[in-house]
Amino acid sequence: MSKDYYNILGINKSASQDEIKKAYRKLAKKYHPDQNREDKNAEAKFKEINDAHDILKDPQKRAAFDQYGSAAFQGGGHPGARGGGQGFGGGGFSDIFEDMFGDFMGGGDGRGPAGAGRGSDMQYTMEISLEDANKGKEATIKIPINDACGTCTGTGATPGTGEETCAACEGAGRMRAQQGFFTIERTCPTCNGAGKTISDPCKKCSGSGRVRKEKSLKVKIPAGIETGRRIRLSGEGEAGLRGGPSGDLYVLLSVKPHRFFQRDGANLYGRVPIPMTTAALGGEIEVPTIGGKRTKVKIPAGTQSKQQFRLKGQGMPVLRSEAKGDMFIEVAVETPISLSGKQKDLLKQLDKTMGGKAANKHSPESSGFMSKMKELWDDLTE
Repeated sequence: MSKDYYNILGINKSASQDEIKKAYRKLAKKYHPDQNREDKNAEAKFKEINDAHDILKDPQKRAAFDQYGSAAFQGGGHPGARGGGQGFGGGGFSDIFEDMFGDFMGGGDGRGPAGAGRGSDMQYTMEISLEDANKGKEATIKIPINDACGTCTGTGATPGTGEETCAACEGAGRMRAQQGFFTIERTCPTCNGAGKTISDPCKKCSGSGRVRKEKSLKVKIPAGIETGRRIRLSGEGEAGLRGGPSGDLYVLLSVKPHRFFQRDGANLYGRVPIPMTTAALGGEIEVPTIGGKRTKVKIPAGTQSKQQFRLKGQGMPVLRSEAKGDMFIEVAVETPISLSGKQKDLLKQLDKTMGGKAANKHSPESSGFMSKMKELWDDLTE
């Protein structure tokens, strides 16, 4: 009969370990046989509460229950079991555990030896300039890594010798031990689950098949790459144990901040200060491009601060595409400083010609602002 251990403890399936413990203590106290001598059902209820707690407090047992229900801990196995034995001893929870977690413990069906283990994946963070991200480049990196031993070619055995079947586990890679009603299966400590041992280990790598070294690799960085992108170099991670396959190397890209441009996707933004006279009279300015050249931007008369000018196709390339973004130049009108007496007099004369009714024509934004403020002050004083 299937049981719902969460329902027995009166908790949700998402309950934390603390919630499971609190619920168990509360119910155990309530239904303890010593507290309920007159209630014949209290002992059975107390046992049921203990069974539920024993399963849910153990993360591995709880995971098995979440997937297969209470059948994982009863006779008869389950749809994924390899036999009809009882409990741990013959295809019950032990098989379920292998089905769920076998890939993390050596892969396969969880029954054979682990064999030569795959090497670990690695990650290398690489900083590049915005110019390199624009053009793309081929770079050489050096990384410390566990690489295949050159003396034994990764086997771990002295050249001319080989591996032998592990005598402790007879090549199974696992050992079983009986503990009361339970049969516990563990990785063989002699061969570490490989099923084989080396009688004459390679002296250079001490039988691991790997040595620590600095490895040089070439990385092709495509044009348009952005911060956070990863480039995968298959088989360039750590070498596997005893000739096992190597892991992969992931190169994580980080584009350094630029002294002029700010990037937003494929578009570039830059801020350029211009003299007040250029903004008023109009003119032409030169600005740099990310490609290392210069281009001219026409400034129309009456240009204001924060006005943007778009240079189509002068931005960054779109990754793995022929398209390119745009460049946007924002101007900042600079007020002149350190004026001579003559220059101040000229500005005063200019100011007189631009005052009064002419202010609306020459400075429409500021004069309009002052008119609105005057109306506000008049309303406040009424």
